[in-house]
Amino acid sequence: MSKSSDSAEAVNTSTSNEDPFHDFYDREQPAYGLKPSSELDQYLAQCRPRGCALDLGAGAGRDTLALARAGLEVTSVDLSAQGLSLIGSRADELGIGARVTTKHCDVREFDFPKEYYEVIVATTVLDHLPPSDANVVWERILGALTPTGTLYLEVHTTDDPGCEGCTSTSPQAPVSETAQWVINYYARGQLLQMAVASGKLRVLRYEERYEWDYTHGPEHKHAKAILLATTAASDPAWYGHPAAFPRHASE
Repeated sequence: MSKSSDSAEAVNTSTSNEDPFHDFYDREQPAYGLKPSSELDQYLAQCRPRGCALDLGAGAGRDTLALARAGLEVTSVDLSAQGLSLIGSRADELGIGARVTTKHCDVREFDFPKEYYEVIVATTVLDHLPPSDANVVWERILGALTPTGTLYLEVHTTDDPGCEGCTSTSPQAPVSETAQWVINYYARGQLLQMAVASGKLRVLRYEERYEWDYTHGPEHKHAKAILLATTAASDPAWYGHPAAFPRHASE
């Protein structure tokens, strides 16, 4: 069975009023789907990390489940009790529940152990926090990576149609039903600059792109920045996404 640092009662008795994402996850097909981000999926397949992983803002668990299937011991942190409940039940169904621990809390209240996680995933988390709080969490993330750790991070950018008064080139595009919780849009290049300025990261992949989302509510458009980075001294067997010129398995 999946582990939990919170009691089952605490997870299961949350109401939709206390859990703003309850209704978005309480669906046959939960918001954001169950497939991991393709960049993270490729990283796990190519580099095969081992050890402990942290999924911040885990939602309904698409990245948590991918991390656990890859053999990592995963801690999933989210404010949504419904999302964490789904993570636990799906992990058990897949036979990987013993590798998943859920933590029901705000990421700002999470205790980040120093140099502990081999992989940290934060998919659309920092953009849900005020900038000052996001900067604090960013520094805590960096401090929690092992000397060979890897970070995968996504944020919404100012090109997103949900960013009123920003630089969106398509302000009339459909907006996500959950856009009201995105309060900190990142400027073009900002996430990359943060990674480089940290002096702690080696960027493996950075991209700014548009996405159409069909996983929840009416179809809508996003603008995202995606960062995959490892600690500066680390040299994982990363061949890009899609993989470019990897060594053949027979060699």
